[in-house]
This record gives sequence, structure tokens and C-alpha cells, in this order.
Amino acid sequence: MDRRSARRVMVGVLAGLTAVTVAPAAASAAPAAVPVTARAAERAAEQAAEQTLVWTADNSVTDYKSAPATAVAGETTIVFENSTATGNTIAMPHTLTFDTSTPGYNHDVALNILANPFDANQGRHEATVTLTPGTYLYFCSIPGHGQMRGELVVTGEGGGGDEDTTAPEVTAEVTGEQDGDGAYVGSATVALTATDEEGGSGVASVEYALDGGGWTAYGEPVVVDAPGEHTLTYRATDTAGNASETGSTTFTVVEGGGGGEEDTTAPEVTAEVSGERDADGAYVGSATLALTATDEGSGVASIEYDAHGGHWMPYTEPVVFSEPGEHTVSYRATDEAGNVSETGSTTFTVVEGGGGGEEDTTAPEVTAEVSGQQDASGAYVGSAAVTVTAADEGSGVASVEYDLDGAGWQPYTGAVVIDGPGEHTLSYRATDEAGNVSEDGSVTVTVVAADPGDTEAPSVSARLTGARNAAGEYLTATVQLSASDGDSGVEKVEFQLDGGAWTRYANKITVTAAGEHVLAYRATDVAGNVSAPQTLAFAVASRVPADTTAPEVTAAVGGSRNGDGAFVGRASVQVTATDAGSGVGTVEVQVDGGAWQRYAAPVVLVGDGDHTVAYRATDVAGNASRTRSVTFTVVTLARDACPGSDVRPTVVIGGHDSTVENKDDGEGCTVNDHIAEGGDHASHRAFLQHVKAVTSDLTRGKVISWAERRRIVAAATLSDVGRS
Repeated sequence: MDRRSARRVMVGVLAGLTAVTVAPAAASAAPAAVPVTARAAERAAEQAAEQTLVWTADNSVTDYKSAPATAVAGETTIVFENSTATGNTIAMPHTLTFDTSTPGYNHDVALNILANPFDANQGRHEATVTLTPGTYLYFCSIPGHGQMRGELVVTGEGGGGDEDTTAPEVTAEVTGEQDGDGAYVGSATVALTATDEEGGSGVASVEYALDGGGWTAYGEPVVVDAPGEHTLTYRATDTAGNASETGSTTFTVVEGGGGGEEDTTAPEVTAEVSGERDADGAYVGSATLALTATDEGSGVASIEYDAHGGHWMPYTEPVVFSEPGEHTVSYRATDEAGNVSETGSTTFTVVEGGGGGEEDTTAPEVTAEVSGQQDASGAYVGSAAVTVTAADEGSGVASVEYDLDGAGWQPYTGAVVIDGPGEHTLSYRATDEAGNVSEDGSVTVTVVAADPGDTEAPSVSARLTGARNAAGEYLTATVQLSASDGDSGVEKVEFQLDGGAWTRYANKITVTAAGEHVLAYRATDVAGNVSAPQTLAFAVASRVPADTTAPEVTAAVGGSRNGDGAFVGRASVQVTATDAGSGVGTVEVQVDGGAWQRYAAPVVLVGDGDHTVAYRATDVAGNASRTRSVTFTVVTLARDACPGSDVRPTVVIGGHDSTVENKDDGEGCTVNDHIAEGGDHASHRAFLQHVKAVTSDLTRGKVISWAERRRIVAAATLSDVGRS
């Protein structure tokens, strides 16, 4: 049997509550006004003084770090801080937003503060508002942060003197015609009465919820005429913030005995969404939802909609949705006989309009594509190239990162070539300029060694992209190269721009210089076969936007750590700077508060104790980055078994980077020292046996993992060490 929940509100007067009526403090709709005693109003006016309320946030997406629970009515300074000082270490944006639509709460404060640690205020923002007695609902509006919410109870006085600590009393009375079983025939009327004892602060609000629905402000007796058993719960709050215990009453309504045929057919309800749409069918700026219901029997009693998952709202006029993102709205209708229609739903997408001014709360979309030569089982022969693509229709993509085989997140600058034999997993994600981070995606590929008898050159292709003007010239031309080899695998890809020197291809090539250009490209496989050069011709327009964006600069500290996290013997600080505009001009470092020096190679610190390395970068156009720093501890070795050891950041063998961190074994020797690529090895086979033996020892000693050992052995296999 369908659940029926038709509800009518009859015009009447709230019984048992008479006093001064307080009007809403703003033009927006507010819950029905409730009585306040003259004495409480007097005390509120005397004690409502300026106050400061502070909310803070950190890395959590489920709770605010701190938030006030109560406040006094009157002018108030709201402080919202989401900064590194409050524990936000990952640049996570949050908002402090006051709800202005959910029934049962105050709606007279429209507050929406967006903060992150790296905004213009370093995450600390203030606003001045006027609070009125009652309860405010606040939340974080960033997608995925919906659990960050709470209530602020505002009293009419600031304490002292006769403080009210006693909750109001609230009772319910059910009336109507009853049959022999006590059921109400046709309908039942529930009247609520709330009082606050003599000397109290007065009743601030009365609320009720019918059959488990949302809380609704009580203004007049509630008429329930849907057949079936019903439970109405109720509560009251005084102006001092004291809330009564929740009461409830249960009753049954049966069909009336009126003449005519009984209506047992539910209404029909339809939805229509209108607004300006883009080429993808999304609504630009806003979408308007109109609901229409018809009933040929007793007639339509009510229409409801739910846009927030579990919060049914009465529908009275078309609803406008302006928040960017995908919306799913459910809807239903009830007729006068209590028949409820099936729930319908419609889904649509709203995107930013052209006027600007709205905050971006939608994360970028990011995808990955794997290319390379595959064998019959689907494994990639020699190598696989993973190209990651990100797009953001709001503030734009700020960065793309990838993590190969759990080695740690790295900035994505071009196709990632995986050439170590075995199964590999590459994870990827993107962040937009507003700080929204996409969900992590991943691809898994298997690479097998190529046939050493390879005599055929690899195939290589180029992809040219970029915005163009009416003449077909690129404003900025971007070229991506990819190569595949069915035998030994691709060893390198090279390009030559406008007859210049051949350069090894590492990431996408960006050309901004105006004029005609010719780019040649070729590929070499592991067996040494070189493809015939191919060329790509294009033109770049003379108008290039001025560079006003500072470079991005990061630092990573490498070295072997002890159980306390200190670096053993030495620590290496590698600084990386990128600039998508005019290019990086200079990179500088400052060690332990000394003079600034030009950065040319990783900074190695061997002194015992705490160290701080500051770093900054300036691009060719003169834009300077913010100065940042890393702090760490170095402890000296009791014995250095390898003085003057190889301290390159990663394990590199014969020019092949295994991407494994070049760790210290705790006695002053790095992994590169144990590999000894420059040693006297009788043959390449003998060198491989040596590498397998020492990496096995390092694995057992827990210096490296088994996965890292496999990557080191793969790099040694690709090298020429020991070959005649």
C-alpha cells in the first residue's frame, strides 16, 4: 500500500502563545514569527553587544576544526580561518555558508566565505552580520564536503542576572471526529501549545515533523487527512537557547463517509527544465524547473520536490538552480484523497555563465590514454607511454600529477614512458586554480622485454594542438610526440625546431615565437635503429599575451633516513621550477639563513643538526615566485664506509633512470655506490649478476623494496655497462 502524506495547513491562531511578535530581520523568507516576552526583549536589547565568533578548518572534509555553539543576538564579527596555522597543509579550500532555505532555521544572514591558505588573506576572512534569536544552520558548500555542517544557537541575552536555564514546555492536542476504534474519520487536527515558565526568556520557536519528515516551523494547527497511521513529533526552544525534549503523538486517519465514488487513482506529475543551453546541452548560468500535476478525481492537493536527497520541499512556483554542477531533482504529487504519485526525477547540468563572479567548486576532469606496441596477450613490448589529459570549465587546470608504482606524486609535464619489464600502475589526478582536486584515476599496464634481434626502426608520430585565429595561425602551438616499437622498444624520441640542434623529447613542445616554423622529429629504439626524420610545418601568430604569472617552484629532500626521520650522513635538496609563460629565468637557494645563491645542482648538506633551505624563482619576464623553504635534520654517521659516495637523487645506471630513490644504507654508502656502474665488469652479463646480488642484499636489509629492486635490475638490463 502506497504511503500517503498529504498535509493541509488551516488558517488559525496559535493557541496559548500571546506576546510581542518579532519580524524577520531581512527581506528573505523566514519561519513564522514566534512570541517573545517583553522582559526577554528588554534584556536582549540591553545585553546585545558586539561579539566575535570564530570558525576554523584544516585538512578534514567532514568537520570544521572548531566552531562556536552559541551566541548572543546583535551585531557580530564572523571570523573564518582556513590556513596553515589552523592545520590546512594541502591547500584545501573550504567555505563557511549560512543556510537560507531549510525550514526550521533562521534565514536572515546570507553569508558565504570561501577561504584557502594561499588566497590573498592567507585563509583568514572576516564579515560583520546581525544575528537574531533562534538557530542558524551552517555548512561547507564545496562538493564532497557536505558533512561539514553544524548549528549555531543564538539567545536574546548575554547572561548574568536571571539567566534562563529551564527549557519550555510543549504539548499536543489531537481533535476530530473519531470512529468506534478511535481512528479519526476524514482528518485529524493537531494543535501545539508551548509555554516558558514565569521569569523565563520566552518561547523563541515551535517546530514539528510529520511521519519522519523534516522539521517545520509551527504557525497554526496541522490538519492531516491522508488515511493511515501517522506520528507527529514536536519541540520548542526559548530565546535563551534552551530546547525542550522532543515529544510525539500517534494517531490513525481513515477515509470519510462522503458520497460519490472513492478516488483511488494517484495524480500525474511532469517536469520541464528551461534555460539557455550550450553545445553540450548544459544550462548556462541557471536552469528553471517547472512542475505540473493533474488529477481527474479529487484534485491535486500538493506538489513536492527534493533537490538535496531526503529533503522534500513544497512546490509553489518554478525553482531556479544557479549553482554550477549536475543536479538531480525528484518530484511527486498528492491528491485530495491522499493518493500519492510515483516519484519522478530529472537530471540536468548547470555551467558558469559569462558574467563571472561565481566561485568555482567543480573539480577538473582528468583522463589517461596508453599507447605503444602490444603483443598478442595485450602486453606492451619494450615500453608503454601514458598520456594524461585534464580539462576544467571553471577556473582552469592548475596542475596535473602522476604516481608510478607508488613511488610518490610527481608533476606531469608530458607522456610518461614506462619501459621496465613487469606490471605497472600509474595513478593520476588534477587540481584547478580554485583548489578543487579531482578523484584519483589509474591505469595498469604490463611491459615485456623486446626482442634483442630488432632491426626495424620505431614508428613516430606528432600531434599539433592549440587555439588558432581566423587566418589559421596558432596563438600558441603545442606539439606532442609519441613513438612505438614492436621489438626492442623505444629508447628515445628527438626533435629539431627550425633547423636547430636535435633535442631529446621529454614533454610537450610549446612554441610561442611568431612566424613560420618547421619541426622535425625521429625516434630510436633500444637496438639502436633510428627512424627517418619526419617534419611538421605550422605558423604562430604575432600577438602573444604578456606573461604576468610567476613561476611555480618546488623542492624535494632526498637521502637515507633513520627511525626518527633524520637524514643519515647527508641530505640532498633538489629544486624544480616551471613557467608556462616566458620561461624560468633564475632559481636561487639560501642555506641556513646565509646569502642567496644561484641554484645549478642539488644542494647537499652533511653538517650535523637542523637545516633550512629557502628557495625562489624568477621567470624571463621578471615575475618572482613566493619564497618557500624546507626544514630537516641531518645526523652524522658513526662510520662512513663510502667517503665521496655517489649522491645523485635517484639510481641511474648507464644513463637509464630507474626512478628509485638513491638511499643510504646507514653506513654512508648509497645504492649507486653498491651498483658500482663504473667498476671493472667482465661482461654485461657479469654486471647484471652483480646488480642482482647487491640489490638482493639491499632488499633483505630493507634499504629498498622488491618492487624497487625490479626497477633497478630493469635499468641495468637496458644499460651498456660491461658491453665490449
